[in-house]
Amino acid sequence: MTGRRLLRQRSTLLVLAGLTLAVVVVLLLGDAGARRGVALDPDNPDPGGARALARVLADQGVDVTVARGADALEETDVAGATVLVTSTELLGESTIARLVEHTAGARLVLAEPGPGTTAALGVDRLPYQVALDEPRAADCPDPAYAGLSVQVDDAVEYPVRGGCFRGEHGALLAEPRPGLVLLGAGELLSNGQVLRADDAAVALRLLGQRDRLVWYLPSLDDLVADDGVSLATLLPRWVRPVLWVFALSALALLLWRVRRLGPLATEPLPVVVRAIETTRSRGRLYRRAGDRGHAADVLRSAARAHAADRLGLGASAAAPTLVDDVARHTGRSRDEVAWLLDPSASPPTTDHDLIALADRLAELDREVRRP
Repeated sequence: MTGRRLLRQRSTLLVLAGLTLAVVVVLLLGDAGARRGVALDPDNPDPGGARALARVLADQGVDVTVARGADALEETDVAGATVLVTSTELLGESTIARLVEHTAGARLVLAEPGPGTTAALGVDRLPYQVALDEPRAADCPDPAYAGLSVQVDDAVEYPVRGGCFRGEHGALLAEPRPGLVLLGAGELLSNGQVLRADDAAVALRLLGQRDRLVWYLPSLDDLVADDGVSLATLLPRWVRPVLWVFALSALALLLWRVRRLGPLATEPLPVVVRAIETTRSRGRLYRRAGDRGHAADVLRSAARAHAADRLGLGASAAAPTLVDDVARHTGRSRDEVAWLLDPSASPPTTDHDLIALADRLAELDREVRRP
């Protein structure tokens, strides 16, 4: 009985150990998978990651320590070490202050910091985004990079004095003050571009000068409530005053234009003219012009429209069809109706003939409306 109990307990322990191992493996694989999409992560094997450089540095005897988040960095001893900061777009004012305070005495290297970060570090002039179509030589007195060149797809030039790999607007590798290095060609650290030109040699000489390298990856979780990474944190400090000046200028222009145009002017509504007055006015115009033919056409057109509507023929009914229906409905001869309604009929030659035509059209209209 005792042997069976021990065997059962041993089986239970094996099952628990297997489950524990499976959980650990899943957690490890899940964490590694989450890091695959992080740019310049030393554990990321993708082209945008930096696992190749981290392993080469380790093989060269450099002690590489990864600090994920500001709390992990503060728990790491950085005295006498090189501190590399990637994902600098995740730095806020509070995390930059903590970084500068904790890395005092260390060599701080930032990969492609933006305007907000450089301004917080005391660099007033704006960096420039550039594209490198061909390798760029170091062309600087620093013997560590003598004879080397870098080539990446996109880079950032920092307009500071000195520096290496200078271009039209500044240097790709700038040192605004001792102990602070701005790396504008951050892509040379990536797996996909470390073998272009002399990128690998530049990266090893930049990060392998000291025995210890602390690889710091900032996190959004380290930011305080009013320290979020937004457009305001990425823009230089002088942008906000300029925006205020533009806003006040626009307001002043608006007030000036309103004062110049003056108050709104009220106008009376248009006078309502009755239809009979409009008809009489048009008649007087026709009479003054002596255009009896046009007046007769207007009278015949109105008579045709009334007759077509009354007989249900529609506005598009042809004149011969309308004449036949009107003659059949009124009992008049077709020739008489055609002389009255046909648009090709001869126009009246005198005012008396025009008045007679109007009277006969009115009489025909009454007959058409009669059931």
